[in-house]
Amino acid sequence: QVQLVESGGGLVHPGGSLRLSCAASRSIASFYSFYVMAWYRQAPGKEREFVALISHGDSTNYADSVKGRFTISRENAKNTLYLQMNSLKPEDTAVYYCKGVSTTAVYWGQGTQVTVSS
Repeated sequence: QVQLVESGGGLVHPGGSLRLSCAASRSIASFYSFYVMAWYRQAPGKEREFVALISHGDSTNYADSVKGRFTISRENAKNTLYLQMNSLKPEDTAVYYCKGVSTTAVYWGQGTQVTVSS
């Protein structure tokens, strides 16, 4: 069974930075493994929302709310997806989830909490 495991969350002051990681239990290099990987987040009392995605061809897309502050990347050799988050704001507080989309299924991680507070 495919597993996605997030890490790197925590408490950070406004303006600070965090880097989230998502380790996959299988190769992320193949199109047929994950042709898209993405980050989503869910704040208390709100629906889960899209944050960023990266395609197999390394095209990226971001939610307007994080453009210029967040960067999604992948390291195929480590089967790991990253989300570098800079200039964090209190409204970025949420549980962040990793998502992998294959040709046959969609996989989610268990989430990692990010709290931005002074």
